[in-house]
Amino acid sequence: MRLLLVEDHVALADELCAGLKQLGYAVDWLTDGRDAAYQGAVEPYDLIILDLGLPGLPGLDVLAQWRAALINTPVLVLTARSAWSERIDGLKAGADDYLTKPFHQEELYLRVQALLRRSHGFANQNQLNAAGLRLDEARQVVHSQDQTIELTGAEFRLLRYFMLHTGQVLSKSHLAEHLYDGESERDSNVLEVHVNHLRRKLGRDVIVTHRGQGYCFTGTEAAE
Repeated sequence: MRLLLVEDHVALADELCAGLKQLGYAVDWLTDGRDAAYQGAVEPYDLIILDLGLPGLPGLDVLAQWRAALINTPVLVLTARSAWSERIDGLKAGADDYLTKPFHQEELYLRVQALLRRSHGFANQNQLNAAGLRLDEARQVVHSQDQTIELTGAEFRLLRYFMLHTGQVLSKSHLAEHLYDGESERDSNVLEVHVNHLRRKLGRDVIVTHRGQGYCFTGTEAAE
């Protein structure tokens, strides 16, 4: 999952980027509201963490521009302001959740997980369940019946994205856009290797190849 963090407090942003990357997210970081307004409109982010007190363009104006352009990416708003009226303004502008500084980073991480699940129809699950698999995002392992299957970091990121998009055909370019940050080299051949590793661990019927289109996570057998 690819996230955009818009935060001009460098020390806080460094900590959040490090923590989010440990949890398997690809993170792009911006400090200026004008840059955020543009990049959030043109890049395919799965979730945006947006501070309100930004140079260049206030966070509320950035959010309003996104929503006016019909960009429905989930947005978690961060702010040092505690007035209830400002929280209301953020929600009215289109924020999906709100967190007031100072906050515990663990709370932010849990809110990110919850927002991503909710946006993909898994609002009532504490853990991600799909196609007979249960993904433990904290330990980055997957449970299949009574078996616990270890995953590499790349396999975990790929499987989480597949499970959140069960039944959808996803091209290699789409997967690369959502699994890597803007600075990473995107290699479709590497993605194919990770898909094959997941098939060996979970069974070949879990991920189906649609020739010329991409992959589909279904958990059911289909001819390639």
